[in-house]
Amino acid sequence: MLGSVGRRGVRALSGEGAARGGSAAAAAAIPLLPLAGPSAEGRERALSSAAAALREGGLVAVPTDTVYGVACLAQDSRALQAVYRLKGRDGAKPLAVCLADVAQVHRYCKVAVPDQLLHDLLPGPVTLVLERSQALNPDLNPFTPLVGVRVPSHWFVRELARVCAAPLALTSANISAQASSLAVTEFQELWPHLALVVDGGPIGDLQRPECRLGSTVVDISVPGKFKVIRPGCALTQTVEILVKKHGLTAESPDL
Repeated sequence: MLGSVGRRGVRALSGEGAARGGSAAAAAAIPLLPLAGPSAEGRERALSSAAAALREGGLVAVPTDTVYGVACLAQDSRALQAVYRLKGRDGAKPLAVCLADVAQVHRYCKVAVPDQLLHDLLPGPVTLVLERSQALNPDLNPFTPLVGVRVPSHWFVRELARVCAAPLALTSANISAQASSLAVTEFQELWPHLALVVDGGPIGDLQRPECRLGSTVVDISVPGKFKVIRPGCALTQTVEILVKKHGLTAESPDL
């Protein structure tokens, strides 16, 4: 069943069966999978359903430790294109990758910092920009030798990457230039183009704008230096770790 759902998610973005009905009809057609409850069986069902959809080339909405995201397999070139169409995203803006654990950073990136630095920041609400390795799909951000890496402190998206045994391309679940989403109901306009929506409940306080900042993005690809690309939600503690504990120098003079 999920096979046809996954293929539909990509076909819709290619104009091959986009939803024509009202929002209620469109929402009813999208598998909405709640994560409520501690049941191990429910967790496994959610993971297997999401992994199956991704393997079929679908796009899946997932909760993270910051905001809701849209994920696809980073090694699936067609699905990558579908993500850009979904968001109306500038093709020159890179996608980050989500990994199951910190150890995998070395497989997909050329790391020029101590392992302890990685472990001090990850898992957590931080995206580390590093030089990519040849293990990553060349169609992922082909315009740059760098890649942003996330290891979120949210069990579901990390376990999803582990079950898929592959990096996930991850971006926020919203149209480009619009506010990030803290609940699945906030990106319902995207549902008709998704294979699956995993509902982990509200992420943070919906009334506080600072909860929508997303991860802090820091470029550490140059040895001994760092550059803040996006302040995000964890800037202060991230800079403190980089400067005070590891002695890195900020490229921006105002930091």
